[in-house]
Amino acid sequence: MIKIVLLLDFSEEYHKKLLSGIVRYSREFGPWTFFRMPIYYRETLGIDGILQWAKDWGAKGLIGQLHGNSEIWKFTNAKISVIAQDFDEPFKGVPNITGAYHETGRMGAKYFLKKGFKNFAFYGFKDIVWSRERAKGFEQEVKEAGYTVHYFEQKRNRSADLWYYKPSALSKWLKTLPKPVALMTCDDNQSLHITQASKHIGIRIPEEIAVLGVDNDENICFLSDPPLSSIAVDVERGGYEAAGVMQQMIAGRKKKFGDIVIKPTHVVTRASTDIYSSNDMEIVGALKYIHTNIDKNLKVYNVLKQVPLSRRVLEKRFIDITGVPVYKYIYNLRIEKFTEKLLRTDMTITEICYELGLNDAKNITRLFKQVKGLTPLEYRKKYSIK
Repeated sequence: MIKIVLLLDFSEEYHKKLLSGIVRYSREFGPWTFFRMPIYYRETLGIDGILQWAKDWGAKGLIGQLHGNSEIWKFTNAKISVIAQDFDEPFKGVPNITGAYHETGRMGAKYFLKKGFKNFAFYGFKDIVWSRERAKGFEQEVKEAGYTVHYFEQKRNRSADLWYYKPSALSKWLKTLPKPVALMTCDDNQSLHITQASKHIGIRIPEEIAVLGVDNDENICFLSDPPLSSIAVDVERGGYEAAGVMQQMIAGRKKKFGDIVIKPTHVVTRASTDIYSSNDMEIVGALKYIHTNIDKNLKVYNVLKQVPLSRRVLEKRFIDITGVPVYKYIYNLRIEKFTEKLLRTDMTITEICYELGLNDAKNITRLFKQVKGLTPLEYRKKYSIK
């Protein structure tokens, strides 16, 4: 029986999903025994206390948040395998549960650029790797499109702080931003700060500030008013892969292991970004029509009927706002919606096609593979755990 200590913050949805993946692996290849050690044990027992407890229990491995490499070596010297979650900076010498942070930032920027925004902002932490790298990816994509990013980078605050409910440096910064602005935050918690601070000072969301978070923690997203849009990340898959690596480490099959990289999958759109930024009201109307009717197997001529424009003028102005022709925008949105249903439901490919108003499952499978590099079934197998 393999015994594993889990030193995680079990109050957070991210760690609950990570745990789901780990447990799934143990059911398939175990049995394993786990001790869920809340993160505050790190402060109450101290690392030496946790290590002694793990040794007395006979633990073979630990997955969790540690402060530094010196703490890790205490465990590895005791022949307890460690997989660390990189919170501040990546750890050396052991596998990290990390993320495709740069890719996530780029995904957020692309999402806003498709909506026609020309003003951009990022809110996060400069001294935490996952926030800093998401910001870099966001800025790189925005700069390549010819725009700049406004930053507010705070120091880590205690969870009990309520500073964002009252006038602060954050609220002053929000007032100075050019409007309308597309604002990405490093995670959903920080997005909630933005919506709360904005409400306090009378800034309208999404009309003046469109807010996008990361992690798709539904409890946080729906706690916000309006509900938050967020980038979903494949945490359960990361937990599953981490458990597989842990098993290999304990078995001593090889000495070096790569990091477990948790990738973003798609944007879940809710009310906090339900807007299109442009003074061109005909194109805004066309965009709203496309998003409202994407489940009706739209064609460009359907969109043309909604605006008093010729095909040539519509295409030119549409490209000016979104960067792509009308047909391409519909195509990309259809793939986005298809992907969301693929990962969030157990529907068959045919059922998803039917719900989205598509009558050719073979064609959508071909188009999906062109965009994602995998067939829908391959993509579902790789990025979701049921």
